Amino acid sequence: MLKQQESQTSTTVHDAVVQDFRATQRGVVLIPGDDGYDAARTIWNGMIDKHPALIARCQGVADVMGAVSFAREHGLSLAVRGGGHNVAGNAVCDGGLMLDLSPMKGIHVDPEKRVARVEGGVLWHEFDHEAQAFGLATTGGTISATGVAGLTLGGGVGWLAAKYGLACDNLRSVDIVTADGQLRRASTTEHADLFWALRGAGANFGVVTSFEFDLHPVGPMIYGGLLLHPIDRATEVLRFYRDFAAAQPDELTTYAAILSTPDGNQAVAIVTCYSGDLAEGERILGPLKGFGTPLADTVGPMPYAALQSMLDGAFPYGRQNYWKSSFVEAMTDGAIESIVEHARSMPSPFSVILIQDVHGVASRVPNDATAFAHRDAPHSIAILSSWENQADNQRNIGWTRTFFDALQDHVMVRAYVNELDHDESAERIQAAYGTNYARLTRVKATYDPGNLFQLNQNIQPAR
Repeated sequence: MLKQQESQTSTTVHDAVVQDFRATQRGVVLIPGDDGYDAARTIWNGMIDKHPALIARCQGVADVMGAVSFAREHGLSLAVRGGGHNVAGNAVCDGGLMLDLSPMKGIHVDPEKRVARVEGGVLWHEFDHEAQAFGLATTGGTISATGVAGLTLGGGVGWLAAKYGLACDNLRSVDIVTADGQLRRASTTEHADLFWALRGAGANFGVVTSFEFDLHPVGPMIYGGLLLHPIDRATEVLRFYRDFAAAQPDELTTYAAILSTPDGNQAVAIVTCYSGDLAEGERILGPLKGFGTPLADTVGPMPYAALQSMLDGAFPYGRQNYWKSSFVEAMTDGAIESIVEHARSMPSPFSVILIQDVHGVASRVPNDATAFAHRDAPHSIAILSSWENQADNQRNIGWTRTFFDALQDHVMVRAYVNELDHDESAERIQAAYGTNYARLTRVKATYDPGNLFQLNQNIQPAR
């Protein structure tokens, strides 16, 4: 029995119910006031400060099945935490049940079959540590502290996407606990409609307890790194980057960004990853390295795992974060001018304006082959605002929104679901799923008709 306190936002769960639930769980169940409760409810985005009635720190599939059933039977909001890195903060809720997968760290690599199976709490640097022992990897984002689950279920743009596809393109199967509390295997031959939906809209359909990935030969050394240019040459550098990126091969991925260096000065960065023959990488990246007079040039042979973690320091745990992003059909001069103009008024030295690249294998998959529906968009522009003090929230959020509004003449009405923040409109959420939205509502009606999994960029079940 649950008691709703009208004067509070949280739900109070009676002691007897808590004890009964704890008896069904191998993992720890925390309530407010317990040791470890505050640490468990804290996630990457310091702006998120929510207080679940219960936190179930799951140790295995049976715990997940029990927690999902408990939330459904007691009418509790259900939040699911994998890596806890999503900017919107949907990994934690007020007054409901937070299902925490972070203790589930199992990783098994089969180097002969080039396949890995990983549990839902694994982070990318943990995955890479195991796979790189055999010279293998799969597409895994650009920040190594990100969770495998969240990145993959939203599509999974990363350094290897041009050569091997998005993270979700490399999925062979998943084990998932759906809203009825049952465990299902989803693949191209089992629950194929669900498997299609999970690859790009996966947070809406259940709790994925394990992922089976294809692995590929990568490294241990790649040819990559970072080039920094003076901010007063930003327009020239970004135009050169645009033209260079348009002709890059599948083995090469490059991103551009405007950011602040450790001494507080703004600069233009180009980050590169060539996953192929090192000599060929040096040749192909020669024009990029030879352009202008960089402030810094770290591009050269480096371990793949080092590249994966190279940007981690720019996105540390606990800062205030607020993001806006959209895909673009072309990096026009107008888009570049808007980026440079608004960079001048950036209120925080920790914020980043990022231009991401999508090409190669990831772009050649049909838009309707998976739920990720933006294969034909060559870039996205992401405004990744980050600052330290809550007192500065209004100024930084206001700058982000003003900048994003100014970009609307230059971007597509499309969005990457992993970069949507907590305050997006229904129209923006539908834009994240594009032309696949109607089909996704039908899959949602099949596997989650009551919309138990709604703490996400939500898809309403078809009626």
